[in-house]
Amino acid sequence: MLNNKLTKSLGIKYPIIQGGMMWVSNAELAANVSEAGGLGIITALSFDSPEKLADEIDKARLITDKPLGVNLTFLPTLNPVDYNSYIDVITEKNIKIIETAGRNPEKYISRLKGSGASIIHKCTSVKHAVKAEKIGCDFVSIDGFECAGHPGEDDITSLILIPKTVDSINIPVIASGGFADGRGLTAALSLGASGVNMGTRFMLTRESPVHDNLKKHLLSLNETDTILVERSLKNTLRAINNSHAQRLIKMEERNATLQEMAPLLSGKNGKKAIETGDFENALIACGQCIGLINNIPSVKDMVQSIVEESTEIIKKLNIVDD
Repeated sequence: MLNNKLTKSLGIKYPIIQGGMMWVSNAELAANVSEAGGLGIITALSFDSPEKLADEIDKARLITDKPLGVNLTFLPTLNPVDYNSYIDVITEKNIKIIETAGRNPEKYISRLKGSGASIIHKCTSVKHAVKAEKIGCDFVSIDGFECAGHPGEDDITSLILIPKTVDSINIPVIASGGFADGRGLTAALSLGASGVNMGTRFMLTRESPVHDNLKKHLLSLNETDTILVERSLKNTLRAINNSHAQRLIKMEERNATLQEMAPLLSGKNGKKAIETGDFENALIACGQCIGLINNIPSVKDMVQSIVEESTEIIKKLNIVDD
């Protein structure tokens, strides 16, 4: 079960994917995930120019020659993003696995696939998964309600969303939202997924660029310490329940406008938190699986632990590997 269509298609050893996280998914983290047998993903828009993304890919290549992915998220921004220039870099650097997210990537699919790349589209609903398959995506990464970041507006948990998505499309499904250990990987496989995508778990590794003070704070949290914000904007975000999030909730309760809330929504706050460890003055995306995380291991040790735990569970359940 740990060697399946997903691993064979992507050329990776284990069906474990590190999600594209803004400011977090850099060369060191992604390359070490790939080197450990999973799929590491660099987040393109963490870098304010295509040239800086190119440099980051080069840094990753110094660490690993194994498959590496790049995340490209299509979102409305105050300053328009030159996506075609980022795609030029992805193509020139021979990146063959691209994770798209946010808005429909259809207008860019032909360019991405023209370079021979496989497309993983990350979405939060069955209807969007069906659309992703229709426009030519090769894999769907489906985000359950437990996930960090944006879980969509339907509030459907992974236990329902994963098998429903598997039943609705013909391309492989990657389970995302609530996964942090070998038990979760085994559960995802048993629900019909071909692997797991993890963000929060990879934040709490030694190679993650998150400041040690923030890592230690995250480690002290449990599954009840996240909160949903931006619901009034139909852009729901799961983040840690801190002072910043509470300020935003109070603004939403009094029906504040987007313009009023904009300073609290700025991604620069999150970047500063990751760099300085200030965990009270930014929206810090975090999944409910934080309650399952109790250490900060190396990426290699963490991946191996998940694989070993999952393999042992499969053996105990007498599930035959095909």
